[in-house]
Formats: sequence, structure tokens, C-alpha cells
Amino acid sequence: MPTSSATDRVLVDAVDLARAVAVEVGGLDVVGEHEGVDADGERLLTHYFACLDRAYRGWRWSVTVSRASRGKTASVDEVVLLPGPEALLAPEWLPWQERLRPGDLGVGDLLPTAADDPRLVPAFFDVSDDDVDQVAFELGLGRPRVLSPEGRDLAATRWHEGAAGPDAPIAKAVAVPCATCGFFLPLAGPLRQAFGACGNGYAPDDGRVVAVDHGCGAHSEVVVVTSLAAPPPPLLDEFGVDPAAPEHAVGSVTDTDSAEPLGHS
Repeated sequence: MPTSSATDRVLVDAVDLARAVAVEVGGLDVVGEHEGVDADGERLLTHYFACLDRAYRGWRWSVTVSRASRGKTASVDEVVLLPGPEALLAPEWLPWQERLRPGDLGVGDLLPTAADDPRLVPAFFDVSDDDVDQVAFELGLGRPRVLSPEGRDLAATRWHEGAAGPDAPIAKAVAVPCATCGFFLPLAGPLRQAFGACGNGYAPDDGRVVAVDHGCGAHSEVVVVTSLAAPPPPLLDEFGVDPAAPEHAVGSVTDTDSAEPLGHS
């Protein structure tokens, strides 16, 4: 660390004091070379020593020293192990709600939803069908909350960019989309034009939400093209072979220039 020109010479020279305190706290084998000082304020300065512990590569022992006004000796304020510019640090801490990923929820797990979750709104705010929503609200029927426009957009983006979207390898391998498949069951509501459920028991996405432009080889209109043309007649090669005369016994071969069977004198 650079040394400020305004630092106190008494505190700058207190290297041995700072090292002794660092060794007392951390141990002789983990306190390395002096790496500089940093002026923290008037009569307040921090010495840095390399940390030799392999579990804390890039960290430094920080020893803060100070002195009283007109004092001629330094005293230690605190000793702490701090990360340096090249220290290995753990990822930034995130609340558990932000660490969850699709598929993390297991059998028996409970995932509470915050009361102010932006993905949900009270059911009477759902404008997909004003008449139905108004009647349900007046009668106190239906679900307490439904997907908000933001919640629908997040779900649609996640589904469309996932394994059931148009960019999945299985979808790129076929030329027919799910929207034209007889097993495709469109969703109800605002997502009807973009997504549906697969109802083909032989398809890899059976019972799952798929995009209209997704696809697989189990499309209802896949047709195996077969040839109905009659096969060609068999080819009989008679080159160099003389067919036997009808009057001869089966199994005998006759010479064309003699009435006697071949092989007889």
C-alpha cells in the first residue's frame, strides 16, 4: 500500500510493534513480509503484513496503531485479517429467496410466497375476463391471488428459453411445430396463443408445458413414406449356362453337340 506523505513518522516506524501483535494473534508461521501502510486519519495508521496461510491466499494482516497528541510512542488499536486486492472471496451473499432455482424444491419442502410478491396480484385484478372476475369477486369465489402481468412474462420467458422452447435440440431436429400437432392442448387465458401441454404419451414432453413453436418426432402428422411400386422381376443370368433339355432326367447335363450325357465315352 502507498504511504501517505502526511503520515506520522512515529506510527510509520512502529513496524516491529505491529508485527509482534500480528504474530501474537495469528502465529509466527502465518505472518509474512510487511506490505506497506495506510493513513486512516490524524495520528492513526494501519500496517499490512502478508498472510501465509494457504487457506487465505491474497489476504493481509492489518494492524492499526495510533498515538496520543504529542505522544512519542505508538499503541495498537486493533488487529484483523482483511482481504487484499487479489484475495479469494466467497460469492456475494444472497437471500434464500434469490438463491432458489427451478427444480430445487423437493418432496415435503415448503416454499412460502411473500405477501408483496410482484408475480402475483389479487384475483379481482385479473383482466383476462372482466365479467367472470367481477362475479367471482362479488361472490367471494376463486383464488386469492393470480399471476400478475409481470409474473406471466417471467413464466413465458422461462418456458420459451428452456428445454420446451424452439431452441431445444429436439425441436430443431424437426420441421413441424407443436401448434399443428393433434396432441397439443392449448393453455387457457393470456398464454393460450404461446403455450400448451403435450398429451402424447410417447413424446418426451408428455404432461409438460411446451411452446407452440417447440417440436419433436412424435408429432401427430408425422407420416412414414412407403413405396407402393411393384418390385422389378428377378434377374436371371444365363451367361455361359445351357439349360437342360426337357426330355432328360433331372440332374443330368447334356452336351449341345452330342446326344450322350457329358462325361460318358
